[in-house]
Amino acid sequence: MARTRVRFVSLVALVALSAVVPLLAGCGSEDAPDPRKPGAGGRGPVVVATTTWEGAFAKAAGAEDVTVIVPRSVHHAPDHDPKPSDLAAVAEADFVLYAPFEPYAGKIREAAGSKARLVEVNLDNDPARAGAEVARLGSLFGTKDAAVRWKTRLDGEVARLHGELRSAWPGGRSPAVVTQVFTAWAADLAGATTVGTYGPEPVTPSQLASLSARKPAYVLDNAHMSTGTVLPDAGARQIEIANYPGEDLDLLAVYRAAATELRKAMSGA
Repeated sequence: MARTRVRFVSLVALVALSAVVPLLAGCGSEDAPDPRKPGAGGRGPVVVATTTWEGAFAKAAGAEDVTVIVPRSVHHAPDHDPKPSDLAAVAEADFVLYAPFEPYAGKIREAAGSKARLVEVNLDNDPARAGAEVARLGSLFGTKDAAVRWKTRLDGEVARLHGELRSAWPGGRSPAVVTQVFTAWAADLAGATTVGTYGPEPVTPSQLASLSARKPAYVLDNAHMSTGTVLPDAGARQIEIANYPGEDLDLLAVYRAAATELRKAMSGA
C-alpha cells in the first residue's frame, strides 16, 4: 500500500479558495451524490481534513491522500502560509472532513464547492465509537477493506494496552479517577474507576469541592483544553491526555501515548 501523503493548508487559504470557485454550482453535502468515484483510475479518495484528528480518522479508514488544514503545531491557523500545490489539492478534494464544534466549519462549507462532499466527523477516541466512525468513512471512501483491517489493529492494540495498564494498578486495585469529559476513553483504557467528570467548561467552586471529596488518585485532564491544575487541594496526580494525533496521522499512537502517561503515573514515575 502506498504511504499516506499528508499535506497542510491554512484556513485563510481555504477561505480564499472560495473566491476561486464561485461559479461551481451549489455546495456539497453528505447527502448529495458522490461528486466522483473515489478509486477511479486506480487512485483513492482525495481528502481534506480540518485538523490532524479528522485526518487520522481518514487515514485509518483507508485514505492515502490527506490534506490537513491546520497542522497540530500551529496554534493560530491564519499564520500558516500555504503553497499553490496545497490550494490545488483543496480544489480537487473528493471529501472535506470537519467536526461540528469547530468554529470555522461554516467557512469550510463555503469554500468546498460542488466537487467536495462534506462529511461531519464524530471525533471520539472511545475504541467502539472510533471503530464505528472509521467503518462509516471507509464505506464513504470506497475503502471498506482498509477500514476493517485498521479496526482489527485497533482492537488488538487496545486489548494489549488495557492488559498492561491493569498489571500496573497500584496495589492491584482499579484506581479512582476524575476525568475531563473528552478524555473518559483513557480512563476506560486503564480500567480505572471513574468517580467524577468535569468540563468542557472550567471547574466551578462547587464542582471543585464535590470532585475533591471523592478522593480520586488521578485526574485525567484534556491536554488540548487544560486550564491548569484541576483539583489543587485533592492530592490527586494530574495526567495530561492528548486526543489529537501528530502529523503522521497515526490514531493508534494516541492510545499508546495515553497508556504511557497512565503507566508512568501509576508506577509513581
